[in-house]
Amino acid sequence: MAQKIILVTGGAGFIGSNLVEQLVKDKNNRVISLDNYFTGTKDNHISGAEYKKGHTKDIQKHIKIRPDIIYHLGEYSRVAASLEEPSLVWDLNIAGTLGVLEFWRAHKCKLVYAGSSTKFSQGRENDIAGKDLAPYTWAKAANTELIKNYSRWYGLDYSTVYFYNVYGPRERAGQSDRAYGTVIETFKQAYLSKKPYEVREPGTQTRAFTHVVDTVSGLILAGEKGERAEYGICAAEVYSLLDVAQMFGGEVKMLPATKSSRSSGAIDSVAIKALGWSQKNTLADYIAAIKKSGNK
Repeated sequence: MAQKIILVTGGAGFIGSNLVEQLVKDKNNRVISLDNYFTGTKDNHISGAEYKKGHTKDIQKHIKIRPDIIYHLGEYSRVAASLEEPSLVWDLNIAGTLGVLEFWRAHKCKLVYAGSSTKFSQGRENDIAGKDLAPYTWAKAANTELIKNYSRWYGLDYSTVYFYNVYGPRERAGQSDRAYGTVIETFKQAYLSKKPYEVREPGTQTRAFTHVVDTVSGLILAGEKGERAEYGICAAEVYSLLDVAQMFGGEVKMLPATKSSRSSGAIDSVAIKALGWSQKNTLADYIAAIKKSGNK
């Protein structure tokens, strides 16, 4: 079997490193990461993968080989923080992604794009759609439409996947780095350090938290079998932020709501299930394991 060359943008980040780890287990894969290390870290490097440091808008300068598949995960990925730094979102998610799409067009390989499920979130006051809550949500929604058009304009193969509040190993912490931290890891660190869980009002906003291992298995299936379609990778269970704090147990500190505070629910992942995906992990089991190991 010929070696498959796989490029992962953002391969030193949370989800990207877990994806790289799974891809390198198949010895027929040559896995290359392109990451600017904005939120990625060398601590996430996986033995057997190749790492290049650079901005995705300069992808043609850094990657001199035609990949069979591009997994494009290397974008800015925080909703509330994006309200304070829209120019950074534009640089990473618009200029950077355009560079990736032009590279895709030049090499005519397959693209798997990590879209954002925030565009499906329930609207806020004045009927503001989820995609319009913040610069990040707008940019991600715009990119999914641009990818569809690139596919149609240039006859290119793609799959778009949607993540739902991913948690698990290498998740980014939150107490000292709250703007870019993720909910479950922030709560985990609060639990281990016996600090209050900081929850944005009203606390009833919901999430379908999905384990990174399940997310990665869906990503790989979309790369192998997906055909010019969109795939939601989503756990079946839905919890409010207060529910999650109560699952950990301890004091809760309520914080004011932000302009991007929102709820999201579970979707029926019927499209990705048709490719052979199934959920293997639950948040309840994950938190129980944290509490068991943390109380020893």
